[in-house]
Amino acid sequence: MRPISNIAPGWWDFTTLEQKILDEAAKLSADDLPALARDGFTIKIYDTVEDFYVAEAMEYISAWQRATEHEPVGVCGPIGPIRHLPLVARIINELEMDLRYCHFWGMDEWVVNGKEVGAGFPFSLARADMELCFNRIRPDLRMPSDNIHFPKVAGSEYRDSWNEIRCVLMQGGQGDIKHWAFNDPPKREGRYRDNPPSKEEYRQLGTRVVELHPMTIIQCARKATCGMVHIVPSHGLTLGPVETWKAEKVSIWHTGTGDNPFGLRLTTLMISQKIVDTSVPISLLADHPNVQFNFLRAGIGTCEVGYGVL
Repeated sequence: MRPISNIAPGWWDFTTLEQKILDEAAKLSADDLPALARDGFTIKIYDTVEDFYVAEAMEYISAWQRATEHEPVGVCGPIGPIRHLPLVARIINELEMDLRYCHFWGMDEWVVNGKEVGAGFPFSLARADMELCFNRIRPDLRMPSDNIHFPKVAGSEYRDSWNEIRCVLMQGGQGDIKHWAFNDPPKREGRYRDNPPSKEEYRQLGTRVVELHPMTIIQCARKATCGMVHIVPSHGLTLGPVETWKAEKVSIWHTGTGDNPFGLRLTTLMISQKIVDTSVPISLLADHPNVQFNFLRAGIGTCEVGYGVL
């Protein structure tokens, strides 16, 4: 029988993995990470904050530069990291880059009372994309509003758009629970009492409403609501592996604030060695043909244990 989580006993998460995987990850140094690259899995390390966020912004720019009237292309992006978003807008304005044939997908959104929150919600993810990026682009350069796709609980426009527009890039971050978007591990109940879903089953998940793991709620409270856990919704709307596998490239950006030094090492090791376990959802990317992990060197940290690191 697999271990019970020591974070949330009613859920699956990375603490339910075999101990040897956890131990191996903890032993990795920052210098060990580049050697974990393999065909289909690229690892880049940036030495400065400026280089990191400019490189992240330039992924948007380079992807959108491929769009034409006859072959529009899209980028899917997260809220977290976000410091590149104003840079994207500034670069577009400086280059006078016409986005009329470009598309964008937001990854996820909060759900309250069975419906995605609106722009008036103070920490709406769609609102962040608009305020930090799209509303800062000159109106004559901005992509049409119909080309900006945010997930909705009702209707199929968002899901259908993934079949209509070529996604050349999906950016993302990694949370403490080792998710991308809101693809959290499931509760440990019913058919998943003894084992989490198989990777084949998880891969069938598309855009959907999910109940968020307690660790995700706590992390989001720390980052978005000054620690006010009680105002963070318990559910979210997220794209799934179905949409992710329609992206030609998946690029994950690790600042060291979205997840901790151990988490960064664990998922890099699992993807490198193709250890796929749905208690660590982002490990599914081991089977994607083109994944890139991007690290800010100062955020990699160490796995030294003791109060001396505080």
